Amino acid sequence: MREPGESPGLPGAGRRRDGLAVEPALEQVKYWDAGGAAAGVVDSDDVIGVVGDASAPFPLASVTKLLTALAVLVAVEERTLDLDQPAGPRGATVRHLLAHASGLPLDGQDPVAAPGTSRIYSNTGFEVLATELARHAGMTFPDYLSGGVLHPLGLGGTVLVGGAAWGASGPLADLLALGRELLSPTLISAETLAEATSVAFPHLSGILPGFGRQDPNDWGLGFEVRDHKRPHWTGAGNSPRTFGHFGRSGAFLWVDPVARLACASVAGREFGPWAVRAWPRLSDAVLREFGPAASA
Repeated sequence: MREPGESPGLPGAGRRRDGLAVEPALEQVKYWDAGGAAAGVVDSDDVIGVVGDASAPFPLASVTKLLTALAVLVAVEERTLDLDQPAGPRGATVRHLLAHASGLPLDGQDPVAAPGTSRIYSNTGFEVLATELARHAGMTFPDYLSGGVLHPLGLGGTVLVGGAAWGASGPLADLLALGRELLSPTLISAETLAEATSVAFPHLSGILPGFGRQDPNDWGLGFEVRDHKRPHWTGAGNSPRTFGHFGRSGAFLWVDPVARLACASVAGREFGPWAVRAWPRLSDAVLREFGPAASA
């Protein structure tokens, strides 16, 4: 039976606190001109709310990098890889590649900077990581990703159909499950996740795709760290410790360890001005409705 004020088919929406109806933060997604977008919110224990079809697969584009990074971190804990072993351009390491600090360009094999001197967002770097992992593990990267990340987390709707930097496709439900994992990790230790979501190679400036030059352009090990970036695709209310990724396909996942929430969205429309406006607005509404202050 639904609680008074709860909308059918939208878990958590319209919930009442202290007798007051709460405006559902996720309702706004229904009005996005974004090709059947879906979005949801989780904490470490459960799904809090969902709007749209959580089971329909969508291309994840660069959100794929979160899966690849997690696979690399699993390999590090298994001692298949080491964060400080050489990889990529001369002088670069696995750590440099994960943190977009290897000097490799967005696409292409020729370095454009020395390792550790600039934050250059690089798809190539993640393809190099996948190649290194496959070589050391003695199996293909898709097989390692499936066995090390997708299967253990029950991400049965997610498949890698292209490169390790951009080629995953999957449903919102799987992104939300990934968000729960990143709030309370089971595949890697809490210490490893804390290192991966802290700033690697601090003080590096660079371009945050879609949002221009940031100084600093903070990044962890595969996870973009919000810190004090402005403008940004998360909300003004997100803590500086928020981490995650968005994709050109119109998908995103952020995890805010201070609010103890994760929020994800998928869309049938590529990233553009609509997302620059809509995503921060959604994020702030989610934090107001579901964050710690809302339940205090």
